[in-house]
Amino acid sequence: MPLTDVKIRNAKPKAKPYKLADGDGMFLLVHPNGSKYWRLKYRIAGRERIMALGVYPGVSIIEAREKRDEARKALRTGNDPAEVKKETKRVGKLKDEHTFEGIAREWYQQNAHRWTSRYSETMLHRLEKYVFPTLGNRPVHSMNAPEVLSTLRVVEKSGALDLAKRLMQVCGQVFMYAIATGRAERNPVPDLRGALKTPVITHRAYLKAADLPEFLQRLAAYDGHIQTKLALRLLMLTFVRTTELRGAEWSEVDLDKAEWRIPAARMKMREEHIVPLSKPAVEVLRELQKHSGNRGYLFPNHHKPNAFMSENTMLYALYRMGYHSRTTGHGFRSTASTILNENGFTPDVIERQLAHCERNPVRAAYNHAQYLPERRKMMQWWGDYIEKVAGQALAPD
Repeated sequence: MPLTDVKIRNAKPKAKPYKLADGDGMFLLVHPNGSKYWRLKYRIAGRERIMALGVYPGVSIIEAREKRDEARKALRTGNDPAEVKKETKRVGKLKDEHTFEGIAREWYQQNAHRWTSRYSETMLHRLEKYVFPTLGNRPVHSMNAPEVLSTLRVVEKSGALDLAKRLMQVCGQVFMYAIATGRAERNPVPDLRGALKTPVITHRAYLKAADLPEFLQRLAAYDGHIQTKLALRLLMLTFVRTTELRGAEWSEVDLDKAEWRIPAARMKMREEHIVPLSKPAVEVLRELQKHSGNRGYLFPNHHKPNAFMSENTMLYALYRMGYHSRTTGHGFRSTASTILNENGFTPDVIERQLAHCERNPVRAAYNHAQYLPERRKMMQWWGDYIEKVAGQALAPD
């Protein structure tokens, strides 16, 4: 007698699995833990086989019967329904792997290990928000420039010109990966050259040499948290990225060697970076040890025990000092770069200390220690320069 929903719902588990027949080989298998599985028993080429049809109630009795009928139809044509099911699944997976989203996600997985966690999350978020909704299901081999442009135009019209440009570059990398893996023959993105509005480049605000005396006076007088004050001073002396400073750990710092080694996992391009520490930088760190030397992070978060300083802490301190729109933590990099270039230091040495990425992977493998003797001299000069300016700025009239 065919099953009903009432009979299925009322089927109680027993000590051992048992079957409730529905007809034409289909039955419900009830397990001791109460789970209920649809199964189909059939014979092909003289052999008895069991095929899974789903789990109740996710697959209703009506859906299970439809699957049973499809399987019986395959049997009548001499095909094994289990093999038909596998092939359907394989074709579906293959179809997914040939869509833009399928290939983009594969490309993402192949490259994510090279990126910082923050950059990796940003990359995936951008694809999921701006690209996949319109291009995700498209077979990559038949995509053309106009449909890619149509997606990018939406971002462009919102005013996010730089984001539109970055998304175009990412799409191009996905197409190149598709070509390399044999799933596309050409990359349509180069055809878009000149089709998007060019973003106006606005450089981050930064302090000029003439601005430093006043800034160092205000920093000396800053009455906020001592660790924030020390963080700003160390940021100026080392001109690392703010994320690299905020996440710094005491295990990375060797005060006796006057060296800070930032591991590859925390660097923008996943490459270890050495920061030679000038004498003023070492003094800042020894002072900082009194406050956070027993903690993992140099700059621990005072509200979250296992976290480091918030990204806004130093920025808000600069606001309090009167530097809103006049500089940022990142601006210290431009300040140092400008002054060091003006004072005759080799651009290659400056760029290496700024940890600007090396696109050549062979050279990048050795970059963490490149120009290190020259960088030690330069960083000591920079520390002495800041100390001299501070001394002059704070000297009594």
